[in-house]
Amino acid sequence: MQRQLDLLPEWLDRSLKPLICFIGKMSYLAGGMAISIRGRQASRAEAPILVIAPHSSFLDSCIVYATRMSSVIVRKESMDNYVGKLINYTQPVYVWRDDPNSRQNTIKEIIERATSKEDWPQVLIFPEGTCTNRSCLITFKPGGFYPGVPVQPVTIRYPNARDTVTWTWEGPGALKLLWLTLTQVHSSCEIEFLPVYYPSEEEKRDPKLYARNVREVMARALGVPVLDYTYDDCRLIARAKQLRIPGASSAREVSEARHQLGLDRSMPELQLAERGVGGRGRWVTREEFARRLQVPDDDKLQRLFDIFLQGSSGMVSFPDYVLCACFLCTQHAPLSELISYAFKLYDASGAGRLEVSGFEEVATRCLGLNREQSHQVFSLVDTGERGYITFDEFIAFAQKKSEFAFVFASEQAQKPKAQ
Repeated sequence: MQRQLDLLPEWLDRSLKPLICFIGKMSYLAGGMAISIRGRQASRAEAPILVIAPHSSFLDSCIVYATRMSSVIVRKESMDNYVGKLINYTQPVYVWRDDPNSRQNTIKEIIERATSKEDWPQVLIFPEGTCTNRSCLITFKPGGFYPGVPVQPVTIRYPNARDTVTWTWEGPGALKLLWLTLTQVHSSCEIEFLPVYYPSEEEKRDPKLYARNVREVMARALGVPVLDYTYDDCRLIARAKQLRIPGASSAREVSEARHQLGLDRSMPELQLAERGVGGRGRWVTREEFARRLQVPDDDKLQRLFDIFLQGSSGMVSFPDYVLCACFLCTQHAPLSELISYAFKLYDASGAGRLEVSGFEEVATRCLGLNREQSHQVFSLVDTGERGYITFDEFIAFAQKKSEFAFVFASEQAQKPKAQ
């Protein structure tokens, strides 16, 4: 009798999982999206880990139903809702955001499950770590490759006439994309199980090599290139664009060029910003650009110079470059630190204050404000109508306004005022 009771949860598990998967697929079909599957899903014995790419949409969650409720990796704090309770049924690997050892603990849990003799579900991983637009595969995080066990690559495609699913750092939000998808007569998602990838001894010793080689296989199957951008690169570029930092879309290239020139170690831009441009001239040639940075005028510098080159003028705005460099140097500090440098950079008179035109340059370059909003904020700060404001006056004003809380927030919480 006791043995029968012990077997009851196992029987329920085997019975409920197919039912939940069927209901999940039908819910997608009811919304107008058909899910087609190509290839064969390997068993856990063949491949304890499923590697899914590209990751481009919240609709990618259909992979859970297509893989018979494989275990996903989720943030624990995101599980306190109806969807979270359903995901809990997959026996997920939890990530604790507040735990400083979260990454190491997650890798440890993946290794234990992948190498366990117990009957765990397969572990399902999106190794890109963020959503992209499916035009390429970015760098795979190595976490799922540390166990050194065989993995099965799985690709996701959305071969629709209109793209209503891509959910990235920029563009429509989840609710709008869901509405746009529901308004389509028909949408489809193709999931393909590729052959199991068996790692070499070298790949077992080097998870990053293993991850790169699996990415190459998946990129060839998808017919897309690989791009050595990481999640952190995407996050950095997205934040730079939100704040409207000069050269935002090329922030990673600026960072690489500065590294090649050795500027990331000496960080002369911070000293240059501290002194301000003053009467030394805003627009500079390549020769002057090299002289101010005290680096050789070579191909490495040319690469950096070209990113900020203004049309056919042959010149760049030196404050704009320095502001971008300061953004990279202070990316982990509160935004107020960057703004303090910006106030000095765009203070053409060197008097320690900004007139409305100078503040407009600061606000539109590192606060995410437009011209009209910049003028409104300037008027609110300049209560005495003197025609200028100081950094301290702006900070005192911003501290009292909830819409400027992002100026003082930690890196993860920094977000400019919505437009």
